[in-house]
Amino acid sequence: ASPKRIERMLKVVVALCLASASAFSFGSSKTAAPVGVDEMEIGVQAPAGFYDPLGFVAKDGPEAFIRRRAVERKHGRIAMMAITGVLVHNADIEFPGYLSISEDLKFSDVPNGLKGIFTVPAAGLAQILAFAALVELAWWPASNYSGDYGCGFFGTQYEGEEKITKLNAEMANGRLAMLGIAGAMFAEGQTGMTLAEQLDS
Repeated sequence: ASPKRIERMLKVVVALCLASASAFSFGSSKTAAPVGVDEMEIGVQAPAGFYDPLGFVAKDGPEAFIRRRAVERKHGRIAMMAITGVLVHNADIEFPGYLSISEDLKFSDVPNGLKGIFTVPAAGLAQILAFAALVELAWWPASNYSGDYGCGFFGTQYEGEEKITKLNAEMANGRLAMLGIAGAMFAEGQTGMTLAEQLDS
């Protein structure tokens, strides 16, 4: 990666970090929410407060709301991983070695952006889907609406107000990441250029 590209990517990362600090925000389960955590309070942040313009909570009840909140949390987590992957890959930071020895395909041969998924061999895509199924069905099951899988934040467990603060930050960052990855995908689809190519142009 050229120093100019790395510098631009760092600026993007810093901008995203600063934006996430002031991210705007909108707005029981098969497995109950964590003790001391009211799902109706998580993600309720200024300036919108509790944002439910279509009245889903009043119409469908709290059980449906908690399920939707669990889905939002999961999508936010996936989007945070996705946008991180976009930034890292567009900075030309790749694993060393081969993605597929039999096809003589190195990790560095995989193009940035949406084109990259079409370069991964079918066996690699099958492994990705199998791992996702393992996580979804057994390891961190979707039936656990609380989103608390007992591993904490890099092993650190939080309680009380500090836990609420961390959960709110996760929700805000997840919402911002969903917008970020959607924007990156739409921009690439519209322009045909990856994030790095747009920064270089």
